[in-house]
Amino acid sequence: MKFAICQELFEATPWDEQCRIIADVGYTGIEVAPFSITADLETATPEKLAEMKETAESHGLEIIGLHWLLAKTEGLYLTSPDQEVCRRTADYLGLLARTCAALGGRVLVFGSPQQRNLLPGVTYQQALKTAAEVFRQATDAFETNDIVLCMEPLTKNETDFVNTCEEAVELIRMVNHPNFILHQDVKAMVGAESDSVETLIHRHKDLCGHFHVNDTNLLGPGMGATDFKPILKALHDVDYDGWVSVEVFDYSPGAENIARQSMQCMQEIVASL
Repeated sequence: MKFAICQELFEATPWDEQCRIIADVGYTGIEVAPFSITADLETATPEKLAEMKETAESHGLEIIGLHWLLAKTEGLYLTSPDQEVCRRTADYLGLLARTCAALGGRVLVFGSPQQRNLLPGVTYQQALKTAAEVFRQATDAFETNDIVLCMEPLTKNETDFVNTCEEAVELIRMVNHPNFILHQDVKAMVGAESDSVETLIHRHKDLCGHFHVNDTNLLGPGMGATDFKPILKALHDVDYDGWVSVEVFDYSPGAENIARQSMQCMQEIVASL
């Protein structure tokens, strides 16, 4: 099982030091938030991206991809009825695909709840059609750069658009492209689904391309009430071969401490399987 961590909790730490700590803890993958690269991704030079990739590799790390794709951007929105906004959003997804490829990654995780919520006067079905068209416009960039975009269901506390795996699958079928697949997130599944996480892992094993582990308390595995043993066992049982990536939202225990506790929990479970 391949373990990665989302690095924005280390954002205040220089990149080389982030990579050193993450590798020292035992992770082999690092998942990057675009806003941690630069405030304006258009200004990220090929030299800077190559340097980030080389630094990660020097520590034995692979940059696996990007998430928080539209966070801290302006003028971009997935479900806007404004066609110009949709065009710009699709173009930006293309930029993200090229950036991800330059970093050596292959996965884009589309969460970005504040850039997908239903706008006033827009129905869910209208938003669904708009989102499908935005993603369809970007699929050439995904395919050209050998990138998969993974749609992330989130809880109703975060967004009112695509809350369950089934809703994500509906959108995936509308786009109908092999480079647009499902992302599963433990916190979101526990908070939004009636079925267990392990049931959902088995049900969607053929569509899931990326997996986030976190607790409903916004911390990592082993730091809250969620039992991760049946979850990791389910991933093992379905022969999931993608990344298992730690994503947390409460940084108060300290970035390195969170990384270590999460890894220790997952390693102990894997050893027991």
